[in-house]
Amino acid sequence: MTSRTTLRAAIPAVLATAALLAGCGDDSGDHDTHATTASSTTAGATTGATGAAAHNDADVAFAQEMIPHHRQAVEMAALVPERSTDPRVRDLAARIQQAQDPEIATMTGWLQSWGAPVDGGGHAGMGHGDMSMPGMMTDEQMAQLRAARGAEFDRMWLTMMIAHHEGAVQMSRTELAQGADPAAKALAQQIIDGQQAEIDQMRGLLQG
Repeated sequence: MTSRTTLRAAIPAVLATAALLAGCGDDSGDHDTHATTASSTTAGATTGATGAAAHNDADVAFAQEMIPHHRQAVEMAALVPERSTDPRVRDLAARIQQAQDPEIATMTGWLQSWGAPVDGGGHAGMGHGDMSMPGMMTDEQMAQLRAARGAEFDRMWLTMMIAHHEGAVQMSRTELAQGADPAAKALAQQIIDGQQAEIDQMRGLLQG
């Protein structure tokens, strides 16, 4: 009787212990699963944040505005061969066109990869003198430039292109200060360096 009584008393204790151990095992599994899920979520959030930080609104605005700005410079450069009598102006115009055409293509590619409209959602169809882009010539100024010839054309073209370049430098400095995309900021610095040197050259031609 004593042995049977002892055994009966021990059974509930054993069952309770087994249940406790099973409960701990399940809880541990839940924690492991939660930790794995949290880790995956954090990793995903980090990856998403990194991708989103590749470029920002300033980069988009820089490309959207610099494209039509460059296009006008190329348009102005294309007027030179038939109107200028100064070989130095003709050479400079050719270099401007050769430099800015590829930059237009590069910035267009960025906007397409970013899923942003190339026309900036409002620049297409605007007149040349869009006040949001410093240095842009108005339609009237472009008409006056087309009508000029010889030395008059050279003086007018140099004066306008200096103002146009100064606008591009200003826009590029804004990109350096506010942009995030490394390639866009590198192009902005390239524009500053190249166009500032051309500004100095054009001022020298005007004085000469």
